[in-house]
Amino acid sequence: MLDHIFLTVSDPARSIAFYETALQPLGIAHVLDYDGKDGPQGHPDLKGFGRDGRVFFWLRQGNADPRAVHVGFVANSQAQVNAFHEAAMRAGATDNGKPGARLYYDPRYYAASVFDPDGYSLEAVYKSWQHD
Repeated sequence: MLDHIFLTVSDPARSIAFYETALQPLGIAHVLDYDGKDGPQGHPDLKGFGRDGRVFFWLRQGNADPRAVHVGFVANSQAQVNAFHEAAMRAGATDNGKPGARLYYDPRYYAASVFDPDGYSLEAVYKSWQHD
């Protein structure tokens, strides 16, 4: 399990607007901005997203390298996966896999994939066996 991830983006304002829309169906919101000067020397400014009292997805400005990371977000239902895909596309994503079962992983693996404005691969995933 991951505690947090930093994603380097080329235009933080654009990325914040994108992620505020795309992650809203998953209950993930822009909840905290961290001023890098409050950390050790050279710490970047961060824009934090999270839910349930946890901030786990952070954006920082820099040279984006979309080949460097793929981020899978937990969805609590197939409906949340569908809503994520729809919201991300509305926010300017590029489709990378419409909502549906990913039979090559498992018939119970339901997901949708998009590319964000910097080209990062994002996925909302509902794995029914991991939910009550």
